[in-house]
Amino acid sequence: MSQKKTAIQTVYFSIAGSFGLALAKGITGVLGNSFALIADAIESTSDVFSSVLVLLGLKYAHRDADDNHPYGHGRIEPLVTFAVVAFLVVSAAIIAHEAVQNIGTPHELPASWTLWILGIIIGWKEISYQWVMRRGKETHSSALKADAWHHRSDAITSVAAFAGIAIANVMGEGWEAADDWAALLAAVAILYNCYRIFRPALGELMDEQVYDDLVDEIRLVADTVPGVLGTEKCYVRKSGMFFYVDLHAIVDGELTVSEGHFLAHTLSDTLKEKIPNIGNVLVHVEPKDYTRVDF
Repeated sequence: MSQKKTAIQTVYFSIAGSFGLALAKGITGVLGNSFALIADAIESTSDVFSSVLVLLGLKYAHRDADDNHPYGHGRIEPLVTFAVVAFLVVSAAIIAHEAVQNIGTPHELPASWTLWILGIIIGWKEISYQWVMRRGKETHSSALKADAWHHRSDAITSVAAFAGIAIANVMGEGWEAADDWAALLAAVAILYNCYRIFRPALGELMDEQVYDDLVDEIRLVADTVPGVLGTEKCYVRKSGMFFYVDLHAIVDGELTVSEGHFLAHTLSDTLKEKIPNIGNVLVHVEPKDYTRVDF
């Protein structure tokens, strides 16, 4: 299965799961008198819209390169990730505002049977996080990883809701606000996750050099190409699901221009064959024992 197809199928899974859970949480929260569950439903609803954004971004990112975008359209992924973060921030703000309002308003205890629903939801959302995150790592998609963190943040709000409802039911009258405090705590946890999603996407957009393992792999593969005596500089940047490499290869200084040109192409093709996530390699040929002289 292609990376594009894998990523898109994963997002469809996220959309369907989040939509179903939003309905389940909303209905359970209203019937069970739990604002923490209603807040959880709000977070799941934002997941649906953010996953739709991820889906649109992935489809756009896989457009072919053109004259205006010679490196393709992959940079849309971190921009989509920023939009996902914005959805999460808005969700956290709404949840926090409503929780503060409810803390000062007398209300009934949440129903104890909602704990059973929450237990199932927590398990499902953690499984969803693990599955989507694994697909995100397989495809090197920052947007999919952000979508996975949506599932994890959803699980966190559900855990907070579970704790709040449990405390309110165990302690009884006078502890009704425990449910609302749990929702407020969940909002703080969501904001923390926003930073964890935002920071890597920003690094990707700024061409941050954070791919040391890939650089090591590139050097090892390059050393297997006949005629390559070693490597010097190696820069890697990411665009969408693919990596773009600038590599300085050390070769025999007696090679002709044609021989050096052929060797550079051989090296580039070998790297793309051995490391499938490499989109393009720009090879600069360096003659062995070369000393630069400035005039």
